[in-house]
Amino acid sequence: MKKLFAALLSLGLIIGFSFSAGGVVEAKPKVKTYKNCKALNKVYKGGVARAKSVKNKGGKTKYKPYVSKALYDANKKLDRDKDKIACER
Repeated sequence: MKKLFAALLSLGLIIGFSFSAGGVVEAKPKVKTYKNCKALNKVYKGGVARAKSVKNKGGKTKYKPYVSKALYDANKKLDRDKDKIACER
């Protein structure tokens, strides 16, 4: 009787853990990519910087860039002067 109880308890624990662990999926938030700088600047007037400490190579700008590593990496192709700020204005 004790062996039967132990076997059923073990089976129940195995089945319970397999269903609970399999259902956990962490989704990464999707980052929007933009077709060109005009589309990006409609949302982010100053462009998108990769880090807070990044300095602009291209001279004076009117607006301060939005800082987001994920957003910059998704739109890296729009950074023409390679200064880690995409579409600065």
